[in-house]
Amino acid sequence: MNEDETPDTFYQGRVLVLQKKKGYRFALDAPLLADFIQVRPADELLELGTGSGIIPLLLSLKPFAHITAIEIQDALADLARRNVSANRLDERITVVHGDFRKYRSLKKFDVVFSNPPYIPQKTGFLSVTAEKSVAKHELKCDILGVMRATARLLKKDGRAYFIYPARREEDLRKAVEKNGLHLHALRYVHPRKGTAANLFLAECRFSARETRLLPPLVLSDDRGETTAEARQVFEGKTRGPAD
Repeated sequence: MNEDETPDTFYQGRVLVLQKKKGYRFALDAPLLADFIQVRPADELLELGTGSGIIPLLLSLKPFAHITAIEIQDALADLARRNVSANRLDERITVVHGDFRKYRSLKKFDVVFSNPPYIPQKTGFLSVTAEKSVAKHELKCDILGVMRATARLLKKDGRAYFIYPARREEDLRKAVEKNGLHLHALRYVHPRKGTAANLFLAECRFSARETRLLPPLVLSDDRGETTAEARQVFEGKTRGPAD
């Protein structure tokens, strides 16, 4: 562990994650998406933009064959590799340093997932570190680019999972449609009971069907305490196999 990093444990000590003290640190998005992703034991997974590798680490409690995790930032790719090794997951997770827009593979994947940058260019304020800025702002790639890579690398009967701000739902829908995908399922995330959703979880497939609206996930009750369902998510509850 380097001096500028902190060791953190998640899922009641089952997962160890090294994070930068001042650089990119993951937020609630990661465990929310990890819980939402459904896998089967033989699935080959691909992550577009892994950061510190947190989502593959959290997914390691579920059954799958292998995860390939792509990260464009060299320092974060190195951190993700060290996190994989620290959790003894080298045989199940491979970190690739590169731009997923240019990534080429001889195979396609059963599952593609991403927690993409969500702040449009020329809006908001850049973070004090370039690492955070690239992770949160659409400096290297926007949602259209994420969906383009997804459509190129996903099997025809595969599944893709994303988490995105509720205020940008229309942008995601347009990007999905432009790349021949369909919104298969949608789940809104509310920070507190009685408040509007600030995030949503989306499952996309090539097959067309009416979007299934899943029950909303409320993180805190009206007293500000974590709800029972959110507590299960943050403790590493696993969803059933994909339908």
